[in-house]
Amino acid sequence: MIKTDFKKSLDAYQARPGRFRVVEVPDMQYLAIDGHGDPNTSPAFAEALQALYPVAYTLKFASKTELGRDYVVPPLEGLWWADDMDSFTTARDKSRWDWTLLLMTPDWIGAEMVAAAVERAGAKDRPARLADLRLETLSEGRCVQTLHIGAFDEEADVLAQLHDDVIPGQGLRMTGKHHEIYLSDRRRTAPEKQRTILRQPVTAESAPIT
Repeated sequence: MIKTDFKKSLDAYQARPGRFRVVEVPDMQYLAIDGHGDPNTSPAFAEALQALYPVAYTLKFASKTELGRDYVVPPLEGLWWADDMDSFTTARDKSRWDWTLLLMTPDWIGAEMVAAAVERAGAKDRPARLADLRLETLSEGRCVQTLHIGAFDEEADVLAQLHDDVIPGQGLRMTGKHHEIYLSDRRRTAPEKQRTILRQPVTAESAPIT
């Protein structure tokens, strides 16, 4: 049985440091759960992870045994935003952040399989936020992305370059939410070696009215 590794097979998971690339991201479905606050201190963040991963691995094993299709559980992802985006990019006031944590789910897995996986994951030691988990499709389309290597708190300069120079310099404007893809396991990776894709959905800047 071939095991699919989406980090290697999907172009949307490809990025290099120092290179800002325009990529067309296809519609992708995710296990998703929302939250608010500092990811380092908010109980909601840890509880979201505790709900996501048991369902993701239950789905993986169900896909292998029931459908004959095995895959590597994709990396954790997150959408991030705030009412004042300066609190995210420059001021870095994490207490004001809103977020949605995501784990990509193959398109051959449907809502019924997800519901069954949720039920199994909650049979013993039910995660506190299991009821908040949902399956959703994210339609980002055209995006600009790059790879950041280093601690999360060192992203600000890369984001400033992306937002202020790269995107407007290509005649584009930002749409949607800032998207991060965590290629490294931060539990086992030193901060200076963490690899994170930084993605921003964009659209063509409207022509001025004359």
